[in-house]
Amino acid sequence: MGEIVALNLYKRNQGRLARQVSGACLGLIVAFGAWTLSKGPLAGNDPTISNGIPLLLAVLGFWVIFRSLNYPKYADFLIAVEAEMDKVSWASKGELIRATIVVIFTMVFLGLSLFAFDVFWNWAFTVIRFLRMDG
Repeated sequence: MGEIVALNLYKRNQGRLARQVSGACLGLIVAFGAWTLSKGPLAGNDPTISNGIPLLLAVLGFWVIFRSLNYPKYADFLIAVEAEMDKVSWASKGELIRATIVVIFTMVFLGLSLFAFDVFWNWAFTVIRFLRMDG
């Protein structure tokens, strides 16, 4: 029980970026959920209810996020993720642009090929009267 209410930070200088990004993303989800709750099902009620309950749930959600990011098993996982991401060799800007162009042209070529096959087989099946063209 003491772990739930503790304010200490587990390995505070390790995995900071991974924990901060994870916390920010989870915090946005909690904030958006609280905002949606205040504008949705609780909108017509007394302002203390329509604002108070979402605020209480948001505070509780932020506390759970804070505690989970400092839970030893989860924090060690995020520390390991950040360490592995530092080992990744990222592509240069030029290489990224060239690879993107190759992917786009490949997808356009495959799309046009599939379209041509579809048109051909539609025509062939219509000619042998396997398909009827009504209309």
